[in-house]
Amino acid sequence: MDPVTDTPTEPHQYAALSVTYASLLGALAYSTRHRAADAEVDLVPLVAATFALSKLVAKEKVETWVRTPFVHEGVEGRPPKGTGLRYAVGELLTCTRCLGAWSALGLVGLRMTAPDVGRTVTTVLAASAGNDVLQAGFTFLSERANTEGRRRSLLGD
Repeated sequence: MDPVTDTPTEPHQYAALSVTYASLLGALAYSTRHRAADAEVDLVPLVAATFALSKLVAKEKVETWVRTPFVHEGVEGRPPKGTGLRYAVGELLTCTRCLGAWSALGLVGLRMTAPDVGRTVTTVLAASAGNDVLQAGFTFLSERANTEGRRRSLLGD
């Protein structure tokens, strides 16, 4: 990611995003302050769900409609559009690590305000993340087997 001096933004535009995030986090903390904490924290499924949601929004074709106002979708990558806050949002929407914080906030907020719905959404997204891991592992093993097969055929084994 480019430093602020190399982007068409000003620090106050990033600050607006930070204030929005902090405000949402504060509102969630305030609105749930009298609720008992869950006895069992499903941190692993929540982490997996956060991964899946941020990857979905930042990278998947099906979510281009979310990114299009802020990001140029092209073969050469996804550079942010415009200047100022629009550009900063474009950077946010293409960064899975950045979106991870926002995704976690949304998922935790959903878990706190509508626990049954939040668990359902978390479970679906966690299963999607598990699928991503298994697909990546399968692709890796398939490519490795293909490479080994080509090597053996070249060596006459």
